Amino acid sequence: MVEARSASIIIPTFNGALRIGYCLDALTAQIVGRDDVEILVVNDGSTDNIGDVVRRYPAVRLITQANAGPAAARNRGAAEAQGTILLFTDDDCVPMPDWLDAMLSPFNDPSVVGAKGIYRTRQKGLAARFVQIEYEDKYRLMTSLDSIDFIDTYSAAFLREHFLAMNGYDTSFPVACAEDIELSYRMSARGWKMKFVPTAIVYHTHPDSLSLYLKKKYKFAFWRVLAVRKNPSKGVKDSHTPQIMKLQLLFAPALLLAVAFDLARRSAVPLSWFVLAGFLFSTLPFALRVVRKDPIIGVLSPVLLGARACAQVLGVAFGLIYAGRKQLAEEATSPR
Repeated sequence: MVEARSASIIIPTFNGALRIGYCLDALTAQIVGRDDVEILVVNDGSTDNIGDVVRRYPAVRLITQANAGPAAARNRGAAEAQGTILLFTDDDCVPMPDWLDAMLSPFNDPSVVGAKGIYRTRQKGLAARFVQIEYEDKYRLMTSLDSIDFIDTYSAAFLREHFLAMNGYDTSFPVACAEDIELSYRMSARGWKMKFVPTAIVYHTHPDSLSLYLKKKYKFAFWRVLAVRKNPSKGVKDSHTPQIMKLQLLFAPALLLAVAFDLARRSAVPLSWFVLAGFLFSTLPFALRVVRKDPIIGVLSPVLLGARACAQVLGVAFGLIYAGRKQLAEEATSPR
């Protein structure tokens, strides 16, 4: 019989043999002497020696399936889990020693259905430092909220019965991107309470170059379109995304239009100058907050935010095209 406060930690992995050991070392240390917590690794059709690595940990249960994507892997783990609380993290995350207890603590409140922790990194490179500060700026928004609507799988927890009632993560997302957000959007729409837990910390390796960072921003924006199309009200506001970031998405198209206008009209005061000035003004609050933490990143942040806005608007544009084609394909194959 499942215990009232039992928990299952679920880690999906695809070819994660070289990285998952750090995660399992951290987690197995936290369940020593605890019969109410289990760890499940779902091998999503890996072609490396992930099975050999996981079998070195007697306390960890290995589940193997044909490759079906991270959403399906997490759902498989949830289906086989014995705990009343499901905890998720990723194979490239290293939870802090008190992560498990911190993630479980919100569930002392019987109205809480889900919880979210935070990222940290030990990297010193400029790109990784900017990524970390960007996350921390979003965490700043969530700290004062009684309930959130945005839970990422790197540090996530849900009551199992509620997770299963929602049919888990949407497997139409083929990659590990936005399927976690989409689930928390759906849960929020039901009025379910989810908590932000800034003491539940996992360490992570962020993108360590500007090109990798921008690729990731493009990817997130692309798949976020699908999550928002399924939950339109969240396109207006959610608990994680600064509203100014949405306004900054207009920067690239506005600048292109302004440059075209300037070339056509040859005005004494170019319109593009006003667009650039407006964008720089929009970055000032972020830059001023950041400069106190990291002066170099603070000074560079307007340029980095401009590059981010360009990557994101491209992701949104192509995401809209993808979502539109997907909808047309579904309509063409649906019975009339």
